[in-house]
Amino acid sequence: MQTEKSPLQTPQSPLPNSPWLKTWFEILHLKQLFRKGWLERGIAPAQCETVAEHTFGNAMLCLLLGQQQPELNLEKVLRMALIHDLGEVYVGDLTPQDNVQKAEKYPLEKAAMTQILRDLPGSRTLMENWEEYEAQETAEARFVKQIDRLEFALQAAHFDQSGLIEGKDLLLKVGTQISDTPEIAPFADVFSEGTL
Repeated sequence: MQTEKSPLQTPQSPLPNSPWLKTWFEILHLKQLFRKGWLERGIAPAQCETVAEHTFGNAMLCLLLGQQQPELNLEKVLRMALIHDLGEVYVGDLTPQDNVQKAEKYPLEKAAMTQILRDLPGSRTLMENWEEYEAQETAEARFVKQIDRLEFALQAAHFDQSGLIEGKDLLLKVGTQISDTPEIAPFADVFSEGTL
């Protein structure tokens, strides 16, 4: 299965050899990396969402819904939303079909995050935010995780409406995971019985 549009590119001469440029090229690779679960459901690469598109959707939902949550540190929420899948540059978009357990996935993604961010000033804060997201112990981390699920469900609804997949099972599954989350109230109707 083709899981990326093109392989990871690194800066070549005549471009300068700078840590900023190297990191940016790595981040840009998320635009090339398909969300593999959609491919596994039969979405053709030409219509498939990329990890970067998912990240954008997640960050926008965090911004729009996070503004309604004054108890959250919105800047931290947005950093988490933007970096939560950054390790996929090297690890790939793992799905349940890959049978990789969380205890196995975490060190792989941490090593990838370190490789991507290690030479940048301010990378310590980003690594701490990523660790916080992974630990799921703060309100901000849990909010971003719920929005990540919501974005996935909304993408499933979009693909379903477009006739690309049958997505009602995904909406039902995600709806049960986030139905008691007040932050997603503006989208609650997506998960109602009449919609499914």
